[in-house]
Amino acid sequence: MTSFCTRINQISKNLSFLKTPLKKNIRLSEKFNAEIFIKREDLQESRSFKIRGAYHKIHNLSNNQKNQGISCASAGNHAQGVAYTCSKLKIKGDIFLPENTPGQKINRIKYFSGKYCKIHLYGQNFDECLNKSLEYSKNNNKIFIHPYNDLDIISGQATIASEIKYEIGTPDIIISTIGGGGLISGIAKYFKNSCQIIGVEPVACPSMYNSIHNNKITYTKPDNNFVDGATVPIIGDITFDICKKYVNKIYPVSNGEICEEMLNLYKNDGIIAEPAGSMPFTILDKIDIKNKKVVCILSGGNNDITRYPEIIDTYLRYKNLKHYFIIEFTQKPGELKKFVSNILNKNDDIVRFEYLKKTNKDIGKALVGIQSSNIENIYNNLSSHNFNYIKINENDILYQYLI
Repeated sequence: MTSFCTRINQISKNLSFLKTPLKKNIRLSEKFNAEIFIKREDLQESRSFKIRGAYHKIHNLSNNQKNQGISCASAGNHAQGVAYTCSKLKIKGDIFLPENTPGQKINRIKYFSGKYCKIHLYGQNFDECLNKSLEYSKNNNKIFIHPYNDLDIISGQATIASEIKYEIGTPDIIISTIGGGGLISGIAKYFKNSCQIIGVEPVACPSMYNSIHNNKITYTKPDNNFVDGATVPIIGDITFDICKKYVNKIYPVSNGEICEEMLNLYKNDGIIAEPAGSMPFTILDKIDIKNKKVVCILSGGNNDITRYPEIIDTYLRYKNLKHYFIIEFTQKPGELKKFVSNILNKNDDIVRFEYLKKTNKDIGKALVGIQSSNIENIYNNLSSHNFNYIKINENDILYQYLI
């Protein structure tokens, strides 16, 4: 056993965070004819693995450094780990979050920090928030606790690997979400080449995938922030070097795939996973896992319940079951009845109907959302009954404005 593994095993024994369950999932194991285990980091006290690295880093600061106070930047989960640790160790902290951080995460940070941490909302994405936090740390002589690009943080996350090894030995495959790369770096450095390490990133911001593909750290502008826990525009040099050396493959996955697995975990297993937490499950059908021992790291469960309508909507559109149109209606009695009778199929449903405006005294436009498993029939019916319409696609500017 390497000295790194020995040190990680010792950290795992001594630090104050939960040793989370590693549970075999019968549903997935039977579906894929494999042994599939879920490492339940959503059951940490902060509902995320991030508490491991944060606690290890802060616990190991000198007394003088602790007295100086600390600061951090986070999309939410790292901040909760920092807040929890500050409260436990009675250390003052300044926590920087992007302005679009979900309210549920902000409230949890406040809950953990008590009187010890001050929250600053800054920037439209993690990168802007990170730069502001670094500037604040330098100007105010604070110790900066990096969310991923720090060997102490990575060592703390590696305790997950130590717990896996203790319970089931070395699996054939470990699948982990990648944001900045701290989690997968710790796991990969622990197991090295003794098993396959596979990473999953949001296709909206595959910064590690792009960096390894280009053989240099590459800034990746996010298309959206749906996977707030794994949307990191630029990775660190430490995580880049480790992942380049030890991670076997990285898969970028869509928001639709992520939402499908969030709903599967909730409906079938009673697990509330945040978008980043569900990502490892999206690729089980993309890799060869038959008769293999596979561990999926469920990295976090800090999901705001108010996001579920968006999650369901994204899933339905991904499965091509939900569609939005702007449709012209003639301003005369019976037009809506004609639409329902002649356009919709037997099992179709109108899930949104919003009258927009009259373009003149004879015609009015409506935003119509239709849930249908046979969209081609909808198109044919609209054309044959002379309805003028525009199909609104997700990438259209009009979609962002109306939907």
